[in-house]
Parts: sequence; C-alpha cells; structure tokens
Amino acid sequence: MPHLLKRMESVVDNLKKDWDVELLFVNDGSKDKTGSILEDFAKAHKFVRVLHHRVNMNLGAAMRTGIKEAKGDVIVTNDSDCTYPPEEIPLLLAHLTEGVDMVTASPYHPKGGVENVPGYRLFLSKSVSQLYRWVTKSNIHTFTSLFRAYRAPVAKGVDIKYNDFLGVTELLTYPLLRGCSIKEYPTVLRVRKYGSSKIKILKVIKSHLEFLWYLTKNKRKIARIR
Repeated sequence: MPHLLKRMESVVDNLKKDWDVELLFVNDGSKDKTGSILEDFAKAHKFVRVLHHRVNMNLGAAMRTGIKEAKGDVIVTNDSDCTYPPEEIPLLLAHLTEGVDMVTASPYHPKGGVENVPGYRLFLSKSVSQLYRWVTKSNIHTFTSLFRAYRAPVAKGVDIKYNDFLGVTELLTYPLLRGCSIKEYPTVLRVRKYGSSKIKILKVIKSHLEFLWYLTKNKRKIARIR
C-alpha cells in the first residue's frame, strides 16, 4: 500500500490539472493493515474514499462495488499491484476521445508488450483473449486487462455476475456486443513486484470456457439489452 499510495499522490496531482478527481479504494476483506493504512490516507486527502468488504469477495465483486459507488462521468480501474503503471492513467484517458465509450489497456496489441510475465500465464491470457475476439467478432487484442477507462453509464450498465477474475471480461464483452465504441491503449504488462496472485488457473480456465459458451448462445439477446 505505501508504494501504491505514494505513486497515486503524484498521479492525482497531475490529473487535477484537467479533471475533478475522486479516488476510490476497495479493501476486499484484507486481514492485514491494508484497511487502516487506506483510512489514514483518506483522512489526509479529501478526494479519497475507502470502501470495505467485511470478507474477501474477489476481484469481480470489488469491481462491482467500486463502479456502483463511483460518482464521476468517467471511471478508471486499475490493479493495486501496479502491473500497469498508474502514471499512465493520463495517457489512457487521452484515448477516451469524443465518441469513444471505453479504452482498455492492451499488452497483446502489436504495439504493446509484456515483461517477465510467466509463460503459462501469458499463454492462458492470450489464448482466452483470442477466443473472445472470435466470439465477439471484434479487433480487440486483450480481454483480461483491468486497466481501463469507461464512460460511467457504460460501466454501470453492466451487471457483473461473476465475483472472480471473469468480472473484468464481462465489463468488456457486454459493451462490445451492445455496439459500444471501444479503443485499445497499447501498453506494457509487467510482472507484479508486491504480494502474490490469487488466481486459480484451472478454475479460471473452466469459468472462461463456460462464459464463452454462454456468450455464443446468447449474443443476440445481449445485444438487445441497453
């Protein structure tokens, strides 16, 4: 947390030149000092709010809570482990031009890249993204990145059903199938330096395959929902 908070202070100072900023942290049932560290930070910064889950509910649930509580016209989401540098938030927002509904970071874009990511994780993520690309008939290269900027109505219009990592993919596939304009931001995905990943590979593979099958069968129904 101290590493993240120090970086976010300078990021927010930069953003305030052009934006009114609200910074939300979702403490997903952490049993260490995460909650108290965040609350101390919020007391020192009026633009900060901390949202707490009493128990760990996983990434999708944290996204659902944060998006529901966000007050801004634009919502930016990112990992707390800084695998995507928060300093790139202004660059991400620069791609959210008029007529664009969402911008998603894309390390698998031809102009993107990865650094020191384990081979098996890279293979899984790229393979899954390719399958979603086929199902949605889109040109998006990366479907598993949490680093995104959304027009608020687009993000709030997705009913995130999955509490796990799949919630991130829901937030991209549903707007795609509904005809939203989505732009990619080519960037570099780096291996995390702090903490450890909570992902369970076999469970994630099974969830993605089930969701892909659901999308395949229900694409027309999803497209009609606005």
